[in-house]
Amino acid sequence: MHKLVLTAAAVALVATPAFAADAKNGKVVFGRCAICHNVQKGGPNGLGPNLFGVAGRKAASLASFSYSGALQRANITWSNDKLKAWIMGPYRLVPGTKMAFGGITNASQADDVVAYLDSLK
Repeated sequence: MHKLVLTAAAVALVATPAFAADAKNGKVVFGRCAICHNVQKGGPNGLGPNLFGVAGRKAASLASFSYSGALQRANITWSNDKLKAWIMGPYRLVPGTKMAFGGITNASQADDVVAYLDSLK
């Protein structure tokens, strides 16, 4: 019986994702970003580019936005890992970026924002 319980517990641990971000919370945290960024499909840019569909997109690729030379040269595709690094410190990921935001230092909140952005498709 004990082996069955231990086996079930091991299966539960393996089946439970190590990364469990909360897109709903990410939408709330994204409120800090919404000052400059729009996330409506087909919506206009703000002070920053529209971020609808940003996950998987090549950085600095919206023709309708004027990006910094540093970001244009960065050759980044916005994977979830790259988005998290950007959210936590744009200047650390791309020195010379013109984005005037220090970053979200809470890793869990950054994961949540990434989950929210990844849901915008």
